[in-house]
Amino acid sequence: MTGFSFTLEATDGRARSGQIRTPRGDVRTPAFMPVGTAGTVKAMLPESVRATGADILLGNTYHLMLRPGAERIDRLGGLHRFMNWDGPILTDSGGFQVMSLAELRKLTEAGVTFSSHIDGSRHVLSPETSMEIQRLLGSDIVMAFDECPALPATHARQAEAMRLSMRWAQRSRDAFGDRPGHALFGIMQGGVERDLRAESAAALRAIGFDGYAIGGLAVGEGQEVMFGVLDYATDLLPADQPRYLMGVGKPDDIVGAVQRGVDMMDCVLPSRSGRTGQAWTRRGQVNIKNARHADDPRPLDEDCSCAACTGYSRAYLHHVFRAGEMISGMLLTWHNLHYYQQIMQGMRDAITGGTLDAWVAEFHAMRAQGDIPPV
Repeated sequence: MTGFSFTLEATDGRARSGQIRTPRGDVRTPAFMPVGTAGTVKAMLPESVRATGADILLGNTYHLMLRPGAERIDRLGGLHRFMNWDGPILTDSGGFQVMSLAELRKLTEAGVTFSSHIDGSRHVLSPETSMEIQRLLGSDIVMAFDECPALPATHARQAEAMRLSMRWAQRSRDAFGDRPGHALFGIMQGGVERDLRAESAAALRAIGFDGYAIGGLAVGEGQEVMFGVLDYATDLLPADQPRYLMGVGKPDDIVGAVQRGVDMMDCVLPSRSGRTGQAWTRRGQVNIKNARHADDPRPLDEDCSCAACTGYSRAYLHHVFRAGEMISGMLLTWHNLHYYQQIMQGMRDAITGGTLDAWVAEFHAMRAQGDIPPV
């Protein structure tokens, strides 16, 4: 088994392109990770996800520990075999989901006791149990256990949560141990406070991780505020290791994050939007529910090579969504994930060629045009 490594191959401004190497395959960066919360990217077969250009998927510790259970997945050969995905998998720590339970949890220094949203059963997540669950799942990239406070929050509250997360980061590092071929990422916290972000980054670097995530953003603070944090936060992290912005986002969020030095992102948006009749295209968002599409023989995007655009019309996609047919969510999700991966490939090529500014200008100019006129 070879190890985990990251190679920075090109830069353009603060943007970076490179390669994460894992025993299960390489991840081209900047990378977008489709979210397979419960062991599946909703409405997609694994081979379909691969066909969109995805190198790596994200799995969810919280949901998988509750159903079907990490021990069961381990007995069945691990998450890769269980969900029939042979590429790399990153699992989150469960911290974000547990913190969002609010009334169903109790937080202490030791960890979090919470009630399952499924059946009310009681569970405990701590840095140690999170590391063990992720070990049983067999994920290639493991996330440290942290507390992600809701925003807005006072400076004192953000400081308290960040320092607890840093103590948990050390415990996560200790519990993770030596696992050749697997990587552990620390998570920077600190909300929108520059001094807290700097303190968090320093603490994580002192502990030492294989990669570093920026947590506590994309939680309702708005794009301008998020970009304001990214303007300095990425530079606080090691330049020779991957930087992961958690839970982002819309296409223009992703482009702006890459411009600010982010290497990895994930979001449920392309799959969730697909199931609700929303398509993301080069010319912005398309609501396939709208009556204007009912007689339109054109594809969502005539320059898109995905299965939805090469085989089906807007009229058909409108019909199957209105009829409640499952193929609607399948095709729109395929298109959205394909479009997101095209964004990533476009940026990788532009960074390598030193033309990112021109690529970004064209990206925004196309989106500003809006959807094609109705027939």
